[in-house]
Amino acid sequence: MAIIITGAAGFIGSCLVSFLNEKGLTDLILVDDFNAPAKARNLEGKKYTAKIDRTIFLNDIQRHTIDFVFHIGARTDTTEFDVSIFDELNIRYSQVLWNHCSNNNIPFLYASSAATYGSGECSFDDRLDISPLLPLNPYGQSKQDFDVWALAQKKKPPFWVGLKFFNVFGPNEYHKGRMASVVLHAFNQIAQNNSLKLFKSHHSNYPDGGQIRDFIYVKDLVEIMWFWYKKQNKSGIYNAGTGEARTFNDLASAIFKALNKESNINYIPTPEDIRDKYQYFTEATMQKTRDAGYTQAFYSLENAVKDYVQQYLETNKTY
Repeated sequence: MAIIITGAAGFIGSCLVSFLNEKGLTDLILVDDFNAPAKARNLEGKKYTAKIDRTIFLNDIQRHTIDFVFHIGARTDTTEFDVSIFDELNIRYSQVLWNHCSNNNIPFLYASSAATYGSGECSFDDRLDISPLLPLNPYGQSKQDFDVWALAQKKKPPFWVGLKFFNVFGPNEYHKGRMASVVLHAFNQIAQNNSLKLFKSHHSNYPDGGQIRDFIYVKDLVEIMWFWYKKQNKSGIYNAGTGEARTFNDLASAIFKALNKESNINYIPTPEDIRDKYQYFTEATMQKTRDAGYTQAFYSLENAVKDYVQQYLETNKTY
């Protein structure tokens, strides 16, 4: 039986394809918009059964015998403010997949987001009620809306899990442009200028570069997804971070070190179009995942950055 992966040509989806191949799984049906040339190389050399355009897949889904669905595909642009785009791609599309899995007894894992937590005024604890959460942008709101909808459904897949991805970075994000991780942008800046620009802080509690994020390496993220694929118990919504937040200055230092260069950081104003929606602190509470049986250690920020920079960015390779 096949495993479905939506968003399969994208950053996280293509890394998941590679990881599953390493585990010996090749009966994969990949779903995405495959018309973007920039994403094509993410799937080079990978093994799968079929590729199906996302606009066709929902009408085609009934003819497939499916073992598991990894629903990673979504519109993830936090600077997009056309709500109708998120309604279509992040909510309605997910609802159709959820209902199909519920009606056909298929386990279902989907990507939520730490953006649902907003500025964190309600904490970042996945053990708490999610209804009070206040996302800062339409992307985060779309993920919150689907999470709330999923929890309210009387009919659910036999096993389901929504993973709140925190700040994911790693190979296969070359195509993401402005939405790529700070590591990729920093690598390109340092290669060109031997210096790095970081956002100034516009918050009195945080120094420039002292904004804090729970950065998670994509190789750790696919390990978490693999855990849920194998475990298939304790359905619910879970964080997918490391539980250890670090500053952007820490991240920058790790990048310069991986490149064997002296740190040279300049601070620039945060763009006005995102300034009032900017998160200054994120840190996943991971106890719920640990209580479910996940015991694997996470990459340290320094080791993750070193692996990404030296094994992929400097060699221009994909995972």
